[in-house]
Amino acid sequence: MSDRLLVLVRHGQSDWNLKNLFTGWKDPDLSEKGVAEAKEAGRKLKAEGLSFDVTYTSVLTRAQHTLDLMLAEIGQTGLPITRDLALNERDYGDLSGLNKDDARKKWGEDQVLIWRRSYDVPPPGGESLKDTLARTLPYYVKEILPGVLRGERTLVAAHGNSLRALIMVLEKLTPEQILKRELATGAPVIYRLNADSTVASKVDLAG
Repeated sequence: MSDRLLVLVRHGQSDWNLKNLFTGWKDPDLSEKGVAEAKEAGRKLKAEGLSFDVTYTSVLTRAQHTLDLMLAEIGQTGLPITRDLALNERDYGDLSGLNKDDARKKWGEDQVLIWRRSYDVPPPGGESLKDTLARTLPYYVKEILPGVLRGERTLVAAHGNSLRALIMVLEKLTPEQILKRELATGAPVIYRLNADSTVASKVDLAG
């Protein structure tokens, strides 16, 4: 019986997370704390006795760096890595690069909250969570899920909102439920799937 293992990890803290900036498709690297979080994520996975066959990440540095650090800790630096912008963070458009407090001063706290926490209202020039799901979910279904179901032990290092898309379908969450779902940086979530792609078991290694 194949393992049908899928592990999702949000990248470690980035320099812009540290500075309270909207990041989106901008490309800062990990902060010092983020490097430590990524290494710790790798150690947690190793402590669980997990190894992998394939890996996926976005085209953004912070996710790729997180993946590299985890694989180094696990001792699997030679694994195949597929990078695709379908796994990129939500595009924050005109908010990208702005301090979140400055954005609230410019547009008002209520408007910024709507852009950040609504399901289908995008910021100017950017994507809503619904838009992010619309590009991430088809990629998951076509490229990632078939391998998992074949027994390829799969590690995905990506971003808070692109991973929400995968979690929404894995855990059968509503738009309201997925909006409330917080993903800690550098905290692996381990899924084992049934043959019909439903979740057989889930372990969250946050904390």
